[in-house]
Amino acid sequence: MRGAKKILIFSDAGGTGRSYHASLTCENQSRRNHYLLEPGWRADAAIQGLGRTHRTHQATAPLFRPVSTDCRGERRFISTIARRLDSLGALTRGQRQTGGQGLFDPRDNLESDYAKESLEQWFRLLADGKLRSTTLDQFQKLTGLELEGEGGGLKEDLPPIQRWLNRILALRIALQNAIFDEYLGLIEARIEAAKEAGTLDLGVESINAERITILDRTVIRRDQTSGAETEILRLETEERYKPLALDRALRILGEDARPMVNRKSGKAAIRCSTYSLTDDDGEIVRRYELVRPTRSERMRQDLLVETMWEEASEDEFAALWQAEVEEMSGKTRTSTLYLVTGLLLPVWDRLPDDHVQVWRLNTDNGESFLGRIVPAPLVSKLADAFGIAATITVSGAETAKHVMTSGEIATVGAYRLKRSLVAGQQRLELLDWPHTRLAELKAVGCFTEIIQHKTRMFVPVSTAATVIDRITA
Repeated sequence: MRGAKKILIFSDAGGTGRSYHASLTCENQSRRNHYLLEPGWRADAAIQGLGRTHRTHQATAPLFRPVSTDCRGERRFISTIARRLDSLGALTRGQRQTGGQGLFDPRDNLESDYAKESLEQWFRLLADGKLRSTTLDQFQKLTGLELEGEGGGLKEDLPPIQRWLNRILALRIALQNAIFDEYLGLIEARIEAAKEAGTLDLGVESINAERITILDRTVIRRDQTSGAETEILRLETEERYKPLALDRALRILGEDARPMVNRKSGKAAIRCSTYSLTDDDGEIVRRYELVRPTRSERMRQDLLVETMWEEASEDEFAALWQAEVEEMSGKTRTSTLYLVTGLLLPVWDRLPDDHVQVWRLNTDNGESFLGRIVPAPLVSKLADAFGIAATITVSGAETAKHVMTSGEIATVGAYRLKRSLVAGQQRLELLDWPHTRLAELKAVGCFTEIIQHKTRMFVPVSTAATVIDRITA
C-alpha cells in the first residue's frame, strides 16, 4: 500500500480481513492487476479474495485476470467456479454479474444447459464417427465410460457432464485439447445462435449512454386491483464513440494479432484468432476476430480470404488507424429504443418469445426503469394486441436496421421484408408483392433481379429508410 513493493502474492489466509485496493488514503493508488491463479471450488472464498483489491473509497477499480494454462482440461475448474459465482450472484441480488464480477461469460460455464446440449451432440458425433479427435472405441477404452447400448447405438442414460469432464482429465494433454476444441466449438455455436435470437440469459444489464431521453410513453395496461401500469417507452439514446487509442492497438499486435488494411474502404483492423465453432458434421470452423477502433466483428477464416482485407505494414496500419480514431473522437451516435416497463408479469405472454433480456436504465430527468427492449418492427404487433396501434409508429430506418442485424422478417405495409444472401452479399428482399404493383414499387426505389427464372424484388440497403417509408405511406 506504500508502494515499496510492486507485487503482492496472497493465499486464502490473506483473503480475509485485509485490504490491498488502491485506497485514496494510501500512497500507492495505481490500478491493481489481480491475477486469480487457483480459484478452487468455493465461490464464496473466491469472492472474498477478489474483494481484497476491489473496495470502496478507491482511486481506481482493479483488473481481474483469471489465469489458466493451455491444458484445456483445466477449464473443468474454471467452469465450476464460474457456475458457482453465477448462482451466487443470482441468489444475492438477482443479477448475474454481481456474483461473477463480470469475470466469466456463458461459454465459461461447462455445466450450463448450452454445455449439456453440446455434450449430447458431441456424443452423437462420436457415435457417427464424425470427430477427428478420437473414435468411439478408443474413447471408451481410455476413459472407462460405457456409451454403447446392447443393440448398438448410444445408451439412453449417457454419463453426466461432471463425470465426462473428470474422465477427460485423465487423458494425455494433446488428446484433451483436441476433444475440448470440438466440444467448446459446439458450445460457442449454441451461444452465438442464442445471442442472435435474443434468447441468451445474461441477467440484468444496464444501458449506459451519454443521454437517455423519453420521447413518448404509452400506457398499454392498467391493473384493475392495484392501479399499476404497464407502459411502452420510446427512448432516444446518445452514445459517444470511444475509439481504441493507437498506442493500445500497437501493444495488441504480436504473433497472433496481425495488422490488416481493407483496400476498398481504407480502414485498419487487427486480426486475432478467436473461438472456433463446430458444425453439425463435427468439423471445426476456425474464425478470426477483426478488432476495429470502435467495434469488433468475427468472421470465418475461409471467408476472410475472399474479402478486401489483407496484411499491411505496421506504418501503414498505424496511419490509417490514427486517422479513424481522430475522425470518430468526439462523435456520437443516436438510436431509438422501445422499452416495455412497469407491471410486466400480466403481459409477459404477449411479449415476444425472443429478446428476453431485461435492462435497467436511468433517464436524464432522474427516472429509473427496469424492463424489456422490444425490437422496433415488433412494436406495432404488440400495440395491436392492446388496441393502441395508432399511437406508435416505427421509422423505415429502424425497420431496415432490425432486419439486417437480426435476420428476422418484418412487416412493411402490405408486404414482408427479410434479409437474403444473394451473390455473397446481404440484401433486403421484399416478399408478397403482386406483379400488378411492379411499376409502383420500382417508382418508390425498389429494384428487381431475375434469379433462377424468378423475379425477385429488393430494397436498396443504402436508401432503405426512405424506400420503406414510401412503401408504408
